[in-house]
Amino acid sequence: MTTTTAIQASMRGEHALPLRPPSQVMDLERLGAMHQSRLSFMRTLIRRIMRERWAIEPIKFELDADGYGTVIYEVQAPNGLYSFVLFSDYLSPEERNDRVIATKWDLTMALVEGRVEADYLEQLRQNVPKQEAGRVDARVFVLSRANRSARNFDYVVEQLANGQQPDIERIKNVGYLYRTTAVYGSGKLGMADWEKVRTKHLDFARPFAGEMFVCLMLRNFSLLQAEHIARHRSPQRFQPMQDEIKRYFGIGNSTGLGMAPYLVNHPLLINQWVEMRELALARIRALGCVNSRVQQELSSLIERCAQHTRDTVTEDDWQTDNNRQVLEDLAALQQHTAAGFDNWDALLGWSEANCSLQGQEMLVSIALEIYPELVDELEDFHSAEENLDLDPLMPLQELKQIIETRYAWALEIDFTAEGARETCWYRSEEKMEPRLGSVADAEAKQKQMALGVGYAVSKCYEQLCGYIAEHPEHTTARFMVARPKMRGIVRRIQSMSRCVYGDIQANLLDRNILPMHLLRCKLAFFGVGKFDPRSRLWVRNTMFQGAPLLEDIGKPFSDDWFMPLAPLQSGQH
Repeated sequence: MTTTTAIQASMRGEHALPLRPPSQVMDLERLGAMHQSRLSFMRTLIRRIMRERWAIEPIKFELDADGYGTVIYEVQAPNGLYSFVLFSDYLSPEERNDRVIATKWDLTMALVEGRVEADYLEQLRQNVPKQEAGRVDARVFVLSRANRSARNFDYVVEQLANGQQPDIERIKNVGYLYRTTAVYGSGKLGMADWEKVRTKHLDFARPFAGEMFVCLMLRNFSLLQAEHIARHRSPQRFQPMQDEIKRYFGIGNSTGLGMAPYLVNHPLLINQWVEMRELALARIRALGCVNSRVQQELSSLIERCAQHTRDTVTEDDWQTDNNRQVLEDLAALQQHTAAGFDNWDALLGWSEANCSLQGQEMLVSIALEIYPELVDELEDFHSAEENLDLDPLMPLQELKQIIETRYAWALEIDFTAEGARETCWYRSEEKMEPRLGSVADAEAKQKQMALGVGYAVSKCYEQLCGYIAEHPEHTTARFMVARPKMRGIVRRIQSMSRCVYGDIQANLLDRNILPMHLLRCKLAFFGVGKFDPRSRLWVRNTMFQGAPLLEDIGKPFSDDWFMPLAPLQSGQH
């Protein structure tokens, strides 16, 4: 029984849930129109920390007056003890570089199994600040680094040192004090691999939970460090930052092409993420009651999303147009529901007829926000066994039928058209970053990554049809012996036939491919906001804006930081 079937069967008296078809959901442009939701990994991590009341305390806090030094937090979670180790070092202006190829940073940090003793701390100190140039052991399961925001950090310190609060309007433009440039896990540089984390460290056994936690801790430290420096700079005049302003600060993130291949190379996992989101939506369509409270909450969330969008600053024309369209969609949605509505299925259908993809997916996120009782339990089903298994006994006629049905989208693409196979995805040896190039570049073509799933399926189908014409009764095993280069794509086709979603239905080799859609999709699952593309290849964004502070753990928690709004500016001290 699949995860979806099991969850559906557990719901009493319900009919088959109306999941949206993969041809709609896995369209690349729609994936790039997704927004954060209550199933995003930042939200689910915060809910877990608050519900389980994790004890997170600094046991070593050795910073000088300028904020440089070493900090260790111990994290006592229900299933284990962990340490968050952070090194703060001086970074000269000429050494400052936010690219993944930088060699020095303002902060470097690691999430570590167990308690960190003096000798192990020294070992970490010799390696963590070097990041890729260093080497760590399997006690470490996340590494990261971050640089100060040139636009915000010194300004905020100066304000606090002068007994004043940061200006809210200024924070709207840049809602963070630090920006991380990479967060590494899953076995890189000697760290614990995902299998160890998943089986041994149950508190971080959900996808990217450790990485998200490190970003949360970085956000907490950024606020603590700014206050620390300001207090030492002016002990008499210093005033701490107000909590509501602290919560409005997140962590900045710069994401480039490195994320894009992940969505293609982990289809079973992506299927699971998408399926849980779609199952949540299907539950709401089928079971979500509509009353005056729901109508009022919908109206409030529409206005919140509109204000959040208005507060999003970008110089990118494409993103500016997207934001403008979302505002128009939200205004139309507000007007359409002003007299009330009584059916989510009809409302979602109306949005598909009257709103852009961005607006449609915003409504999906809003709907999930209103029904935690139908949605939140699905957060436990975001992992997947990622084995792509070959079925050698499958009759070739059955394999052909799978391609014709599940991969009809790939067969409809004309790969002989001009520009249809012009883009080449490759990994730069010098920069160690994925790149987009042209197949005309011989060196790039030689190093290209196998991301053209649609083209691979098309080639496989062509060879399969020719083979079946001569050997109609053969099995997949015989075809594999005759066409061994097809083994990888056949394994993928057979494995994905057991899933609902997973494969992105687009030609990623087309000259006009927009990688931003891939980045947006993965970042939306993470839970980021304030998208600000800097080119078609990388985007700035903000993480954990509006989230609770560490000092909020143990206090009443309403989990209401979806699309956070700026606090009202109170009087200065």
